[in-house]
Amino acid sequence: MSRPLALLFDFGGTLDADGVHWAPRFHAAYRAAGGTADFASFEPAFRASDRALADWPGIGSLGFRATLDLQARLVCERLPDRGQVEPARIAAAFHSDAVRTVTRNRPVLERLGRAYRLGVVSNFTGNLEPCLAELDLRRLFGVATDSTVVGARKPERAIFDRTLAALETPAGSAWMVGDNVEADLRPAVALGMGACWLAPADRAAPAGLSVIRIARLPDLEQVLSACTD
Repeated sequence: MSRPLALLFDFGGTLDADGVHWAPRFHAAYRAAGGTADFASFEPAFRASDRALADWPGIGSLGFRATLDLQARLVCERLPDRGQVEPARIAAAFHSDAVRTVTRNRPVLERLGRAYRLGVVSNFTGNLEPCLAELDLRRLFGVATDSTVVGARKPERAIFDRTLAALETPAGSAWMVGDNVEADLRPAVALGMGACWLAPADRAAPAGLSVIRIARLPDLEQVLSACTD
């Protein structure tokens, strides 16, 4: 595969974890805090909390830790054992793990930024910019596209087109790096972009889709070094 000019990254699950989505990570923190609901019961409550978060007054200025605190509370309010689990414990555990991964990934992104145009394209809740800034990541990206702000969500083409235009890079000269096959990778490939899938080793490969696979974001540097110019 030829070397790209630009790299687009998903945020949640990609920059702050090794390919694990927010819902199962929140569920693990919830169970560790004493929650009793299984994931099948927990996930609808989490998705509802996502929608409530996007509609929250003042969400646009909320940073990463405050977002986690609010979402943990919104999730717990929607579960049968509400009042028995402390939302702050959930948020603290999630935050600690995410910050640890971001701290590891930040130098990688700094090095990549010296050779490539970098952008973030995320289905988020209207406050991607302050969350990235709090994690000391925003400075590393030429553009950060938040679905709630721009009114388009992955896998819609518009959100990718907008991000690529901001980076002044055609789709054929860019890669999408993400953990979600349907939201990140299939639409990127359909646009002519390269696709790099960040996923745990035990996750089954996507059917009918040719992607580069990595287990940790730092692995991306080795993949890129093997590309032809």
